[in-house]
Amino acid sequence: MVPFPGVNPTERVDLSVQVGTLRLANPVIAASGTFGYGLEFAHVVDLDRLGGIVTKGLSLQPIEGAPPPRLCETSSGMLNAVGLQNVGVDSFVKDKLPLLRKYNTHVITNVFGYCPDEYVEVIERLESADGISAYELNISCPNVKKGGMQFGSEPALVEEVVRAARKAAKKRPLWVKLMPLVTDIGLIGRVAESAGADALTVANTFPAMALDFRTRKSRLGNLTGGLSGPAIKPITLRLVWETCKAVKIPVIGLGGVEKVPDLLEYISVGATAVQVGTASFSDPRASEDIIDGLAKGLYDGKCFSFNELRGKFSTENS
Repeated sequence: MVPFPGVNPTERVDLSVQVGTLRLANPVIAASGTFGYGLEFAHVVDLDRLGGIVTKGLSLQPIEGAPPPRLCETSSGMLNAVGLQNVGVDSFVKDKLPLLRKYNTHVITNVFGYCPDEYVEVIERLESADGISAYELNISCPNVKKGGMQFGSEPALVEEVVRAARKAAKKRPLWVKLMPLVTDIGLIGRVAESAGADALTVANTFPAMALDFRTRKSRLGNLTGGLSGPAIKPITLRLVWETCKAVKIPVIGLGGVEKVPDLLEYISVGATAVQVGTASFSDPRASEDIIDGLAKGLYDGKCFSFNELRGKFSTENS
């Protein structure tokens, strides 16, 4: 690579990425459930610098969530059992969204329901609101009409809920957040793609548990929770790689992203962007710190854009 005379070469690095029809200033997105509604972090993070913010999951009605304690630190990550607490879609549109419109970043609303009709109704209420760039479907919820089976665990259920949401989402792109514990995540990704998904987020947390042998009780208010953080990164990196091989739509990597090399590894296996989740709990400025080092990280990898790195993971030494 030949430097530009008299110019810091990192200044020539293009940090922007294209997720379907959305152009992001950079590939760093705050993950759902770890960044509140974005507003809670505005006093410590420059929200305008982020590629995007995914809100807490929004349901048709407000949900109080799980009993405390809701978080539990593990040796290499975190367990959470928040219970999908949120203010409900109507309150979000009325009270949160007007404040989010002041920021120059993409707002992606995470959506969930307990049957396809609930997903549809939440999206329909968001469709008439301004200031939203895309929807992200959380399909790790139980379908109460099918005996509690999770939407994301069966291809037929994935097809049902994504197709219903696609019909409702007339104005905006539809992202689908996949479950990690499936037999073939490539198959699930293809089903979501054929049903109308514009992008895929891979992946949600892993069901796990922690207990105190002295009390013989869970360390969480619930018996189990979702494991996230550095512990799951090697697994989700593989899941992102497998998903990227199976679909043509953009894939957003999620799991253990704490530093620039983590992001670049996800890009190398084919991801278009990443979401930063658990790292925001230990350092609210984690997303901004990653952005600060992106240009140098790319340049050190002999690249001036993410397109030069994306999907260049080599399998020859495997």
